[in-house]
Amino acid sequence: MITDVVTLGEAMVAVRSHGQLSMSAQMSASLAGAETNVAIGLARLGHETAWLGALGQDPAGDLVLRTLRAEGVNTQAVRRDDSHPTGIMLVDMPTALPPVVTYHRKGSAGSQIAATDASAAPRGARLWHVTGVTPALSPSAHDAVLAAVAAARSDGALVSFDVNYRAKLWSREIAASVLGPIAQQADIIIASDDELDLVASSSDEAERIAELLSGAPSEVVVKRGSRGAEHFDAAGSVACAAHAVTEVNSIGAGDAFTAGYLSGLLDGLPVEDRLSRGALCGALAVSGIGDWEQAPTRSQLVTLASRSGDAIR
Repeated sequence: MITDVVTLGEAMVAVRSHGQLSMSAQMSASLAGAETNVAIGLARLGHETAWLGALGQDPAGDLVLRTLRAEGVNTQAVRRDDSHPTGIMLVDMPTALPPVVTYHRKGSAGSQIAATDASAAPRGARLWHVTGVTPALSPSAHDAVLAAVAAARSDGALVSFDVNYRAKLWSREIAASVLGPIAQQADIIIASDDELDLVASSSDEAERIAELLSGAPSEVVVKRGSRGAEHFDAAGSVACAAHAVTEVNSIGAGDAFTAGYLSGLLDGLPVEDRLSRGALCGALAVSGIGDWEQAPTRSQLVTLASRSGDAIR
């Protein structure tokens, strides 16, 4: 079966509190990771998706693999590492306060991915998706991202790059020196409006977008949170409003938007419909607990688009 999308990056286990962690709140464990969030989102929307990465030979790694396989993501090229553990992400969710995330990923199996991991991917994918999280983990992980881009180019695939800056991993100055060159090799750049200065040196947003479009990228998609999203290409710009929902959890919203947008791209939809699908997926992500658990299936998208609130009996 032909793979639509290959993603490469880090997967962890999120240990999430249900209440304030320091007060011995109950905990639950689930898969976490920007690239796996996108992979699951695309798989639920009916696309053949593969994830590449490294996991520890431990129960946490087993949980990651079991979840991805249950969600229909191809994991045949995932490497298990006997020497490094699967990373852990603690999510403290005190009532009525924003989540606080603490990472335990230094020396993790995910941080040890290398260029050889990219070479194990199924060939012939239509699109490769990488993020700015992975090159921050280690020099070898940076090499893996570059190898993924090279593999995509050799297969004639599109490259999607989500800037996805993580302040706990590196400074903006160091990030810009690494992420800018990667962005210049991508076809599609996805970034929050406060991340554009990491991949373009111009002084304001309009000039930064023009700078990016003057190089290899043919599309720039800017995520604006509660203000929606906007798409830029040589023909101009198209904006999409966000859906009004009650926010329960903001983690994973950007990845959900990316999955929806890329799904629309793979389906050959016009820009307006790609953005709309992304916005709907993002709204669903913030409406419940979990990084990927609220991702819709294709049939659920149809139901949501009909705006019917009637129970299905």
